[in-house]
Amino acid sequence: MKNLNLPSPIQSITFQNQQFFLKRDDLIHPDFSGNKARKFYYFLQNDFPNITKIVSYGSAQSNAMYSLSVLAKMRGWGFEYFVDHIAEYLKENPHGNYRAAIENGMRLRQAQPPFLELVEGKNDILFIEEGGRQKEAEYGIKLLAQEIIDWQKDQDIKELNIFLPSGTGTTALFLQKNLLMLNAERLTLVFTTPCVGDKAYLQKQFLELESDEKYHPTILTLENKHHFGKLYKENYKIWLKLQQQTGVEFDLLYDPLGWRVLLAHPEVFSNPTLYIHQGGVLGNESMLARYERKYPSINLEL
Repeated sequence: MKNLNLPSPIQSITFQNQQFFLKRDDLIHPDFSGNKARKFYYFLQNDFPNITKIVSYGSAQSNAMYSLSVLAKMRGWGFEYFVDHIAEYLKENPHGNYRAAIENGMRLRQAQPPFLELVEGKNDILFIEEGGRQKEAEYGIKLLAQEIIDWQKDQDIKELNIFLPSGTGTTALFLQKNLLMLNAERLTLVFTTPCVGDKAYLQKQFLELESDEKYHPTILTLENKHHFGKLYKENYKIWLKLQQQTGVEFDLLYDPLGWRVLLAHPEVFSNPTLYIHQGGVLGNESMLARYERKYPSINLEL
């Protein structure tokens, strides 16, 4: 199961009459793809003779939760996942990432943070921070940077702008850092937007992983505050338009805001622009059902 589709393909797409390049990290592996495959690549490729179980924490519909369940299955490890709450409806009607992770053997436990204290001192446990926000993530993201550099050279693109939406900001940060370190002769800038918190939150996440701000990506935002997980008609509309115009299914939680922010900042298009598809479409099952209930006539507005 370790056969991954690397380097992931890059294709040209047109959206809203603007040409983009699209890095298809959603196609790395049917079950282990996107930014989580990059973040957890280190744990797939290296030996951990003492480890018998992965322990992590977060929300009960997290992309990271599902990807860790796949990683544990690939490695023959157990997987224990902590949540501080889980909706009764989800427990009674498992779907999306939650159902898939359970099917992969995940053991879900309810507890209150800090969760690290629950496993400290146990040498057979691999503890993964929420969303994979840790130093080991750089291993797989460095490979992503090298794939982009090789493609850039092959296409003879001297200056490239890259965009991807952020949760913890781990992928965007390590990508910008490694592009600067590995690709000094070319100007390649990473732009991102905070989906989970605000700009200050994302800057704080960057600083926790890298104190040197010259390696930090450029943060772009919309004027109005965006609440993570809330249903926005504009998000649903742009997601449907993306599918209509490009034939590609994007994630419903991060990508709609990402594309809205990108289109609101046309200065990014001054250079060829590469958008990174970070996977996560398994979670669309639950989000799409919510959107369809709230906006049943949305197609009339497209």
